Amino acid sequence: MIGSCLPLHVLQAEVDADSAAREVLRFRGPLCAEDRADREHALSVLARANKILAKHHPLLPVLPR
Repeated sequence: MIGSCLPLHVLQAEVDADSAAREVLRFRGPLCAEDRADREHALSVLARANKILAKHHPLLPVLPR
């Protein structure tokens, strides 16, 4: 119901941000080069999605928890 009030690109950004935030938290401890690259990619996806969410409404960005 709530999703029907939001534009499709904002809903997609919310899904992307949530997934990326979970992915960022998956990496712990000393990371190998491949894990660091995967974490950096997840952080960039999160930043891109949060930019869209913040543009739509300042309280929407997702933070890794």
